[in-house]
Amino acid sequence: MSTATEKDALGTGRRKTSVARVRIRPGSGKITINKRELEEYFPIQQDRNAVVAPLTQCELKDSVDVIIRCHGGGNTGQAGACMQGIARALVKYDSDLHDKLREGEYLTRDSRMKERKKPGLHGARRGTQFSKR
Repeated sequence: MSTATEKDALGTGRRKTSVARVRIRPGSGKITINKRELEEYFPIQQDRNAVVAPLTQCELKDSVDVIIRCHGGGNTGQAGACMQGIARALVKYDSDLHDKLREGEYLTRDSRMKERKKPGLHGARRGTQFSKR
């Protein structure tokens, strides 16, 4: 793996409990996540589509290399974090893309989180089972 260059654009994406650190550099369209290929890391097509969506929107899928380090959460959360990280890195890579990415809502942080468990309940909202007798 090559060292960081001055042309690299960095971006951080978050979704649920997942965090993705993204590095974009001019290249041939290779996407690497935790030193593994995109297809190997995300076996589900829906997650792969989410990751490449900002690149497809900006028509840069075949002209930049993407290196991602992500941790925390599950597959879908990590895919969403990667999507936001790529979008933020693309804005630093080329600021003219900001309006296009904002329009596709790739720059907006999805604030939905797991609701905490409350005392006296079995879950966040699930109470005890009602018994007539």
